[in-house]
Amino acid sequence: MNNLINDFFQQQLVEWDLAGKNYRGLQKALKRYIQLSDHVRVGVQFNPERIYSSAAKVDEKSIKERKCFLCRHHLPEQQRWIEYMDKYLVLVNPFPIFPRHLTIPDKEHTDQRLSGRFRDMLTLARELDGFIVFYNGPKCGASAPDHFHFQAGNKGFMPLEDDFEHLPKSLMGNDGGLNKWRMDNYFRTCMVLESQDQEKLAGYLEDLLLRMKTIDAQDPEPMLNVLVSWKHDQWRVFVFPRKKHRPAQYYLEGDQRILMSPASVDLGGMLITPREEDFHKMDANSIKGIFEQVCYDEKLFYQTIAE
Repeated sequence: MNNLINDFFQQQLVEWDLAGKNYRGLQKALKRYIQLSDHVRVGVQFNPERIYSSAAKVDEKSIKERKCFLCRHHLPEQQRWIEYMDKYLVLVNPFPIFPRHLTIPDKEHTDQRLSGRFRDMLTLARELDGFIVFYNGPKCGASAPDHFHFQAGNKGFMPLEDDFEHLPKSLMGNDGGLNKWRMDNYFRTCMVLESQDQEKLAGYLEDLLLRMKTIDAQDPEPMLNVLVSWKHDQWRVFVFPRKKHRPAQYYLEGDQRILMSPASVDLGGMLITPREEDFHKMDANSIKGIFEQVCYDEKLFYQTIAE
């Protein structure tokens, strides 16, 4: 699967002018790192092409008035796809964050809802073992909340992957081969699950969604971002529960505004700024404040949901 995707990727960069241009431009993207504490470091990337996602209007009226850019009959003429599991299309994302960035929408136009799709997500991560597969909830960074999709980016890009290996963490329990970890002093609530048992892992994640919904029942799906990788012959699932779509800074004006709509990659430790002024403006305090605003309260999550 990895070889097939890599060949497909190279072909699209040659044949599709927009994709080729944007991936070449990504190589020149500004990037810097900021220490949040002695142990925790995050990156900031200036990526102007991501303005389409960060500033996307996702209210019901705006969605109804635009064509769905993930439906097959609305894709650009030069965009190709690979069919997967007779259910999804694998697409090259033309507005990349990663050097290899995929979007994986459902073939049908159906809402962004993760329930019932954990097994698919886990299978994707195992077969695309050079990538980390992620899901943005409809109010957690998804710019197309009306059309279900996963995304995937090449491993080694987000600090999250190394953070789990090297930063302090606590083992919350082991349930028959399912390890549940908590990232300590991480500035955003992050639970990590590890297992070789796909059914047990998918079942636990479905149950977690139900428990989260008892706290936040106003939306069809609890707010969350999920990232999955396959490593050391087992799955590693990162769960970021959310309480807010965008921080207050997003709606301010003038110098106080920071145009950031946090999604999986931002919580994974690489914050994407589509405006250069925000790239230079970001510091440890502003990043901690953004995480605190949009992420679920750690104490509440672990005491009432992830017990």
